[in-house]
Amino acid sequence: MVGRVKLGRRTKSLAGKLRPGDIAIVDHTDMDELAARALVRQGTACVVNVSPALSGRYPAKGPGVLLSAKVMVVDSAGRDLFRKVKDGDMLEVSGGTVFCGGEVLACGRLLTEGQHSLELSQAERGLGAALDSFLANTMAYSRREWRDLLGPLKPPLLRTRLRGRPAVVVARGPGYAEDLRALREFIGLRRPALIAVDGGADALLSHSWQADLVVGDMDSVSDRALRSARERVVHAYPNGRAPGAARLTGLGLGFSAFAVRGTSEDAALLLAHCLGADPIITVGTHNFLNDFLDKGRKGMASTLLVRLRLGEAVIDARGLSRLQVHDGALGPVAASALLPAGALLASSPALRYLVQLLWLRLKLALAMS
Repeated sequence: MVGRVKLGRRTKSLAGKLRPGDIAIVDHTDMDELAARALVRQGTACVVNVSPALSGRYPAKGPGVLLSAKVMVVDSAGRDLFRKVKDGDMLEVSGGTVFCGGEVLACGRLLTEGQHSLELSQAERGLGAALDSFLANTMAYSRREWRDLLGPLKPPLLRTRLRGRPAVVVARGPGYAEDLRALREFIGLRRPALIAVDGGADALLSHSWQADLVVGDMDSVSDRALRSARERVVHAYPNGRAPGAARLTGLGLGFSAFAVRGTSEDAALLLAHCLGADPIITVGTHNFLNDFLDKGRKGMASTLLVRLRLGEAVIDARGLSRLQVHDGALGPVAASALLPAGALLASSPALRYLVQLLWLRLKLALAMS
């Protein structure tokens, strides 16, 4: 493999600089699915990871995504590689060896599908230890943080109306693009408030939607998406730190601040809830063990407490796009199966909206069959 190199220690930031056929040099232990898909979308020919692509701590999905897309993967090439090359250098990768002008720069390990499958199985067997540590951390921090996250909060005053209105909170997590497409008709009909968590604003723009609010640290969202949003809310912390404020000030963009513990996703959900949005539909948010391990988080205390606080107001659209109808006769069967549940649905607004989402997806599937 011969190509021009692009370097980046943050894979998602690097992806935007890549061109088809480039060789990407990254430093990403346990590469996550989202980062890998970003590299694939850019047409990356080869990924040289200076760290282990799969450490064995848990079954990270990124390496498998690259291999399935026929991207050449070399890992454990050593961090010295970052000081030996610069953007634009022509490199040759043969086996696990990286050359420049005939000189050997690094010797890593060429990852094969068979080898990856074996290591993935071993990681899955060792997942119990990671789960034990994850749960212990979650419980310890839940005991410390519950008063802050379950007590009174002071949301900023915004121009965007949320009270009594559905809201869709979009993060760029696994499956976000497919689930946004599945929600297209719902968004068109109900006109919910569109709340982006950082780069979720770019996800909305890619579907020709403008974010009503961007909430977060403003570290993984484009200038274009920030400028297009109707309002911006910086996620601040109880100690007064607000990492995103400097960037917005530099861009000359106005913003509000919302001080709350937890992740930016947590802040966006709490903001929507405090300002009266109902229901709150999440797309691409992080809710599962692998999600948090991919993000490098050792627990999910804040997310657990936020979900406890919001209860049935939250509907997770994750995986909605996977609903498929392969037989035209299934439509009437599915519709009749919903009838006995009518009384229950009438008593629960959250369940009614969930059925609306499922019914919209069913109609789309029938229309395409």
